[in-house]
Amino acid sequence: MKIQNPVLPGFNADPSMIRVGDTYYIANSTFEWFPGVRLHESKDLVHWNLLPSPLSTTTLLDMKGNPASGGIWAPDLSYADGKFWLIYTDVKITEGPFKDMTNYLTTATDIRGPWTDPIAVNGVGFDASLFHDENGRKYLVQQTWDHREYHHPFNGITLTEFDTATMQLKPETARNIYNGTDVKLVEGPHLYQISGYYYLFAAEGGTVFTHQEVVARSKTLDELSFESEPDGPFITNMDTPDFYLQKQGHGALTSTPSGEWYYASLVSRPWNHTNESSHDPRGWSTLGRETSIQKVEWDDAGWPRVVGGHGGQVEVDAPKDAIETTAPKDHSQHDDFDQPTLDLNWNTLRQPFTAQMGSVGNGELKLIGQQTMSSNFDVSLIARRWQAFNFDAETKVKFDPFTYQQMAGLANIYNDKHYSWIFITWDEKKGHVIEVAQNDNNNYTSYLKDDAIKIPDGTNYVWFRTKVRKQSYTYEYSFDGQNWETVPVELDAAILSDDYVLQNYGGFFTGAFVGLMAADYAGYKRVATFDYFDYQELPD
Repeated sequence: MKIQNPVLPGFNADPSMIRVGDTYYIANSTFEWFPGVRLHESKDLVHWNLLPSPLSTTTLLDMKGNPASGGIWAPDLSYADGKFWLIYTDVKITEGPFKDMTNYLTTATDIRGPWTDPIAVNGVGFDASLFHDENGRKYLVQQTWDHREYHHPFNGITLTEFDTATMQLKPETARNIYNGTDVKLVEGPHLYQISGYYYLFAAEGGTVFTHQEVVARSKTLDELSFESEPDGPFITNMDTPDFYLQKQGHGALTSTPSGEWYYASLVSRPWNHTNESSHDPRGWSTLGRETSIQKVEWDDAGWPRVVGGHGGQVEVDAPKDAIETTAPKDHSQHDDFDQPTLDLNWNTLRQPFTAQMGSVGNGELKLIGQQTMSSNFDVSLIARRWQAFNFDAETKVKFDPFTYQQMAGLANIYNDKHYSWIFITWDEKKGHVIEVAQNDNNNYTSYLKDDAIKIPDGTNYVWFRTKVRKQSYTYEYSFDGQNWETVPVELDAAILSDDYVLQNYGGFFTGAFVGLMAADYAGYKRVATFDYFDYQELPD
């Protein structure tokens, strides 16, 4: 078997990979999307199946009001003492001099839960991980944030002992063990004990095209005792601009039962418009930061090296002892909303799906109109990741608005400042109409305006479809589900990418989603009823 990268396509950033027995697990960042932390499992590193997310209640995760790209940053999954340990960060401030955040710990004896109530451990810095030393001690290892404008904000890697008797840190033991290289922005640390050394893996260069992972090692955990790997970095695509995979870096190392080594890394697959250079801009990553897996070998001096060179490979040999895993051939989804709970592919913004947002089951999804997609609070949206460059998504909706402040339909969204949708709304002259609108860095454009499409009197349902074709996408509508009309508006998919958002402000860590939305900012809670949702991936 061969590992085909990326192994987790679409927004699956900051992988924390471990092995327990013959099974591998990956935990990924979810930022402002609920539930928190995305989990997959596999026995062959090739085929992966989605698991229930651990942070599925507001007891474990309360993100109401979090900014875009706040929330869950770089969770760390580990296994020791007969249970899973999950360290996760809830970031409340992303812009400006401060990164107000809290790092939490929860545990479970079963990866599917239940997970214990969270323990707040500290707020020193994000990207925290828990290291279980062979001598029985445990340590929190983390990026360290420095708000002082005369210092670099990334102030090295701090290690602090964790007391399992009190389930709290010992702040008096905190020490800086590594400052990184001159590339700076050292973050995402993971510690390993291998062949008599402590190995520290850490990311640098920011989560952009200069991203990289470095390795350092030490015989002790003393202050600033770690030396960097010679001839590094360990993995990067900074100097491979024409390679299919880009931005590899932040990730985690694991071994197979027979002693092979693999490294899971974040990765992006940017594309360019036909009139652009492939180097400047480097490209637009509409699928966000995904997960790749590279094979690792150790050189004669005991340093890890990526097989094929530090740029990595698209096709990687699977482990010799892999147990073939059954998984869906792609990520297509059809949902008739028959079940009383949402499918695992669905996500909501900042809050769980509750009766305040709507209901699901018996063949329909009801969304109660609340605030718009520009809000960081009460939004009635369910959405799933774009996981292919080309796909069709379709739905059928019933909605009876009586003001233009009420809207319901099919949306493509990156964050609260970057989204578009096709929706039913009210026009004073025409009554029920269809409109297409886009929010581009908070510049909102209604494309049809006075030419909004009138919905024929007596029409109960309207069908909506979006066709995403890598560089651009369109919207369609139908009044019978058979005969479709294309709205003559072609939208630039780049607007829904990390790289586009980064041009204007920070907070560029997620990826594009497609989903179903109802808004009623008039405050009358108008209800939209969706009959089904269909997402079908197409070949690249």
